[in-house]
Amino acid sequence: MKLKEWIYLIYLADDLKKRNIYIIIFTVSLLGLAVVQYQYLQIGLSLAKVQFNRKVQDAAKEVKDGLATQNQLTFLVGKAIQKDGSYFKLGLDSIQDASSYFLNDFITENLVKHGLEANFTYNLFSKDSIYYLQSPSVSRKKDNVVSYPIELYGYLPNLLEKRLVLELHFQNLNNYFLGQLNGLTFPSLLFLVGIVVAIIWALRTYYWQRNVITTTNEFINNLTHELKTPVFSISLATKLLEEDAGPKQQHVISLIKQQTERLSGHIDKVLELGSLEHKKNAVVPQELDFRPHLLKLCKEFETLSSIEGTTFDYVLDEGCYRINVERFHLENAINNLLDNAKKYAENPKITLNARLGENKLEIVIEDNGMGIKKEEQERIFKKYYRVGNGDQYNVKGYGLGLSYVKRIMHSFRGKIILDSEPGRGTRIALVLPLVKNGNDV
Repeated sequence: MKLKEWIYLIYLADDLKKRNIYIIIFTVSLLGLAVVQYQYLQIGLSLAKVQFNRKVQDAAKEVKDGLATQNQLTFLVGKAIQKDGSYFKLGLDSIQDASSYFLNDFITENLVKHGLEANFTYNLFSKDSIYYLQSPSVSRKKDNVVSYPIELYGYLPNLLEKRLVLELHFQNLNNYFLGQLNGLTFPSLLFLVGIVVAIIWALRTYYWQRNVITTTNEFINNLTHELKTPVFSISLATKLLEEDAGPKQQHVISLIKQQTERLSGHIDKVLELGSLEHKKNAVVPQELDFRPHLLKLCKEFETLSSIEGTTFDYVLDEGCYRINVERFHLENAINNLLDNAKKYAENPKITLNARLGENKLEIVIEDNGMGIKKEEQERIFKKYYRVGNGDQYNVKGYGLGLSYVKRIMHSFRGKIILDSEPGRGTRIALVLPLVKNGNDV
């Protein structure tokens, strides 16, 4: 298996490991949130039950007091439980039914008065288990029933000379409590679902973008590797031509060699952009004197400019440009800025000045191009963004150069200072810390 395939498999394994970690964290967080919400719901149900019991006791007291004296209701109930129909012109069954309904209404009134609207049934019976009255609606289910016995005193027990108990029955109180807690449970569930949807959407978007980046990097890697072959062939052909070339051709051949090497460097740069995207150690800075390399770069660009009719001047301060950088990437960054300065002007006039400060090296590139609007100056360093005139782009490109420059400068602990105005050109300064005594200043 090729080294490239091994690296790709290692990358896939690492990506799969990270994805599994994200899924585990998401699942644990979701379960934890659900447990917390369940605990809050249990607390809410407990408080609702305590409040319900207190309200039932208050309502039971008023029911008990209301049935303690002789009144129309207690008189009717007394005749019904005594099975005495002599006072009324109704059958005994009708008297008992009327008593059952009136007593049910009386209990309902007192419960509602105390804020209880739960469905209930009741039984009126004596201590010797003789049932006298029951509510009009009797539930046949006997599970999940909570009973509240009320021992009566006064008129009715004295009438029968027995101890009477009015027992209230409430079924499925948890459903009633949940209904009372809808103001908490429904928003909690809604927010929980919202969090799940948002996280799933975010993870899906993240992995979709990762797949797009991976596919793009694979395509770029394959393309650049294919480009390596013709570049090598051009370099080989140039060497063969150089052996038999006369003095007049040597200058052109030298330019071809220079640009071929530069193209090869750009291909290597593109290959390493994928590693930069994944924050791998693609850039390894080392301490060096950058002045000789910058001087060589300026001379090469001067040669190219003279052929293309571009005016290029440079001034480099004398001294040692000791900085901690990766030379290849810094040269590419400067070349990117010089190419931009040349492309975005009709009659390019470009200057490069390198200045040594007390603790810094400043490389300033100025041009007489079309300039950049203030609202676009922040966006030009974003990937794929290009300054255009309406929907027309006068210069071909992919909007990657300045994004690359910014990333490289960040990795070198440097900064970019942009000063531009439409119609008056652009000034870009690369500021890098100098190294003194082995440390960045």
